[in-house]
Amino acid sequence: MRLSEIKEILPTLETIEFQLDNGTLVPEHFHVTEVGQITKNFIDCGGVVRQEKTVNFQLWNADDYDHRLKPAKLLHIINLSEEKLGMEDAEIEVEYQLDTIGKYGLDFNGKTFVLKSRTTACLAEDACGIPVEKQKKKLIELSVNQSSCCTPGSGCC
Repeated sequence: MRLSEIKEILPTLETIEFQLDNGTLVPEHFHVTEVGQITKNFIDCGGVVRQEKTVNFQLWNADDYDHRLKPAKLLHIINLSEEKLGMEDAEIEVEYQLDTIGKYGLDFNGKTFVLKSRTTACLAEDACGIPVEKQKKKLIELSVNQSSCCTPGSGCC
């Protein structure tokens, strides 16, 4: 989800809910402690220089049960961040701590913002030398060429 998308969704909501991919809800007393833009400059394993920009939201479970973040307040924080930081309309990455700080993509299911699990990948597969994973087949699905195979009792083995 891009920053412009969440800005369109927030005014339509009465409350903000976040949940993990597995359906577990982020406790409703969470706070958004950071909104910012992260620029990552790096070289992939194939030697290509790359740059990624993301908008970062950091969620934190506070022990503050009396104050819930409202959609209008988060929209205000986003607008202020855009004004003060010159943020671009980039993909949103959410930091949320379980056992350790995890980074998630963000989606919306019509009611709740969903923290989408992310994985790593090689960006230079053609230069890296990692073989492409072979397609797995079940032995039962393989066709048998009758003329080149031994059958039990045929005496070929």
